[in-house]
Amino acid sequence: MTCWYEGPLAAFDTETTGVDVETDRIVSAAVVVQDAPGTRPRISRWLVNPGVPVPAEATAVHGLTEEHLQRNGRWPAPVMFEIARELADQAAAGRPLVVMNAPFDLTLLDRELRRHRASSLDHWFEASSLRVLDPRVLDKHLDRYRKGRRTLTDLCEHYGVVLDGAHDAGADALASLDLVRAVGRRFAARLERLSPAELHTLQQVWHAAQARGLQAWFARSGTDEVVDTAWPLRPELPAAAA
Repeated sequence: MTCWYEGPLAAFDTETTGVDVETDRIVSAAVVVQDAPGTRPRISRWLVNPGVPVPAEATAVHGLTEEHLQRNGRWPAPVMFEIARELADQAAAGRPLVVMNAPFDLTLLDRELRRHRASSLDHWFEASSLRVLDPRVLDKHLDRYRKGRRTLTDLCEHYGVVLDGAHDAGADALASLDLVRAVGRRFAARLERLSPAELHTLQQVWHAAQARGLQAWFARSGTDEVVDTAWPLRPELPAAAA
């Protein structure tokens, strides 16, 4: 039987106006589908006019200017529908979804769906369950004592994965997919007997433990930043707190 990391996978990534999942917006997104390692990936891309200013700091990261997005981007409502439908289609086809730092991208998509479609991400996975593979969570659990940062760029370098054009949604999604395959192979003895559904559940536990550890470190260093333990999607804030 083919192990999950040698089989069909999909991957999702976004570029955004900032890093606040409650208020920032998606400006580009991509879904990459690959049937097996070494086969040609199929890439779907979206460019979005977010309808809000695009900070210079965000443009410096992904290169998408407000003027370019206004001229070439589509309105968010149909785009968010198309992205959610694509992810649901991948789930229905039985393909696990690779998302680097899943609580960021998936929560942003959920908030955009609520904002523009009066819907939610959970609604799209009532028929077929979402099974997420997050290379950041997997690596932090499987190699927890390794020093250094664990950004996509850092992890790709560590695992020997090519990242060509960082901070492009398509390039990042493809690299994340290749990265999950590389993590699977390196830790095959610990992962090959686990199904994507089992790994999805385990990653919820692993991420929560990682978040609590980071929260304790912040407390010791006098930082008041709050780390959310939810994975792969943060719960919606109550209206009074939003």
